[in-house]
Amino acid sequence: MATVLDKQFVPPTIQETECFIDGKWTPSISGDRFDTVNPATEEVICQVAEGGPEDIDLAVKAARKAFDTGVWSRMDARDRGRLLYKLADLIEEEIDELAALESLDNGKPIRESRNADLPLVIDCLRYYAGYADKIHGQTIPVRGNYFTYTRREAVGVVGQIIPWNFPMLMVAWKWGPALAAGCTVVMKPAEQTPLSALRMARLAQEAGFPDGVINVVPGFGPTAGEPLVKHAGVDKIAFTGSTDIGKRIMRECADTLKRVTLELGGKSPNIVFADADLDSAVAGSHAGLYFNQGQTCCAGSRLFVQESVYDEFVEKLVNMNHARKLGNPLDPETEQGPQVNQEQFDRVMYFINKGKSEGAECLTGGDRFGNLGYYIQPTLFGNVSDEMTIAREEIFGPVLSVLKFKDIDDIARRANATVYGLAAAVWTRDVKKAHAMAAKLRAGTVWVNCYNVFDAAQPFGGFKQSGIGRELGEAALANYTETKSVVVSLGS
Repeated sequence: MATVLDKQFVPPTIQETECFIDGKWTPSISGDRFDTVNPATEEVICQVAEGGPEDIDLAVKAARKAFDTGVWSRMDARDRGRLLYKLADLIEEEIDELAALESLDNGKPIRESRNADLPLVIDCLRYYAGYADKIHGQTIPVRGNYFTYTRREAVGVVGQIIPWNFPMLMVAWKWGPALAAGCTVVMKPAEQTPLSALRMARLAQEAGFPDGVINVVPGFGPTAGEPLVKHAGVDKIAFTGSTDIGKRIMRECADTLKRVTLELGGKSPNIVFADADLDSAVAGSHAGLYFNQGQTCCAGSRLFVQESVYDEFVEKLVNMNHARKLGNPLDPETEQGPQVNQEQFDRVMYFINKGKSEGAECLTGGDRFGNLGYYIQPTLFGNVSDEMTIAREEIFGPVLSVLKFKDIDDIARRANATVYGLAAAVWTRDVKKAHAMAAKLRAGTVWVNCYNVFDAAQPFGGFKQSGIGRELGEAALANYTETKSVVVSLGS
């Protein structure tokens, strides 16, 4: 079977650039459009309709109608699952084209979009397709002559706002449980990467989803995202993105008491004990940060290495960084692409310069790569201390900070000394130590002797300021359902 390294990928065909509302492709009411840019070349790929408040209102009304009185509200759960299966099949048929689209718009290497992102997209949709007819309530024995049971019903119209770092995967994480539960959706994709969600809307229409069930309105946060959050016709908001925006959304949802789930930022500790398999830990720690150009909410950006193996470990990381291949995202040999846009490039460079000025030792990188595109060299800082800016704030780029630690009591305290709690990792051959650390760490996911292992059945989300609620697994269905108690009198 051919692998991604055997293929020659070409730029994909751009098909969808309008709003998708009530089963129709329409320009924005204002007629405004915005550029979506190839981050590898800084060239405009195309212009996309810029949705605004009026477009959001139309999309919400379409979703409301489909939920309240349309075919969707009367459809058998098993048939909803069949549509999700069909959507997954269509994505699988076009996997190479969709991977190329993702790499073009986002800048991630094709080897990642084709071998990691898209397989996870397909698996996620199939997982929830199988759950559609398995969302059920309970019968409950209560005092008195009553028959009491619960129903789990769809929460209603859901506004979904997704980020730019894993565009198609975030669509799947949001659509899968929402559609399986019977909700209808209005999605605002990130303005940096709108093409994936629009293409998936096209495939959903081909799969047979009724008009109004899925609506996609590209646009900007203040003019499309905020009206979606505030709209009285929306029952729930699901957001993935920065902690600062998550806090703002939570405040705005209070006016209408919308249900809200938030998957936010992180500053994840990655802890390597001296008794670990060092080669495995180096490879896992390297991928745990530099994967997706460091643009990952759960990136292991605080790498704690036990003192006795610190020098050896850092030397291995330096060698891996020097060998890392940056280049054209559509080249199957490329290991690292550009940051998503100029704003993100500037943000990462700010933190790199901050690390240098605060006294961290820049061991690799620390500068731009090439003179075209938003590329940043894989950057490694050694001798970092806990109070430095690069050890406290989320950078969201290819910048790894390495810190020394002494023992298990020392590291547990330091690892938890952050407002975030999305993920963590522990590397050790000592099973007792691994479980002890997993219990001590305040994080939604703790990986042991691995990093960035995801599965559709495995809940993902954060403690503390890393979010509210869980994506994936059975847990995500709770985000999109309400529990109704029904009490029937059986007479005296």
